[in-house]
Amino acid sequence: MNGSAHALAPPEIAVKAVPDDERVWVPQAEGVWFRPLMLNTLVGQWCNLLRVRRSGILSRHLHPNPVHGYVIKGRWHYREHDWVAETGSYVFEPPGEIHTLLVPEDVEEMITFFNITGSMVYLNEANQHVGYEDVFTKIDMCRAHYESIGLGGDYVDQFIR
Repeated sequence: MNGSAHALAPPEIAVKAVPDDERVWVPQAEGVWFRPLMLNTLVGQWCNLLRVRRSGILSRHLHPNPVHGYVIKGRWHYREHDWVAETGSYVFEPPGEIHTLLVPEDVEEMITFFNITGSMVYLNEANQHVGYEDVFTKIDMCRAHYESIGLGGDYVDQFIR
């Protein structure tokens, strides 16, 4: 044992989830960013905050594995459901469900914690595959962003397990 953990166990992560440094947020699309918290390459999992500062459709997608979310700020919903996830809401997404994330017009900022394992498969309106994300594409996005803003590409390494 090394302290309270096995010597071969990866180190813990304890970071301020909503960072003071805006540069930590990785741009994903116009008005959309994510903040990596943990990027687990062994099981293909990533935990991040999703921040949206625009209204409308974010993406139509599915996940082959369950997804867990917790809304920290704002609200959003899926076009395919009648519920609204608002500040303090927990969301469970079953594997294989197709959904389209929408942020209402009167929401200035939405921040949600997501725990995702596997991938995010983007679909068009005909349910045809048009792209994907996984832990490795997330790492690549982070590395490129952090390099371009001067934090250095290795800044993302602190989140990789």
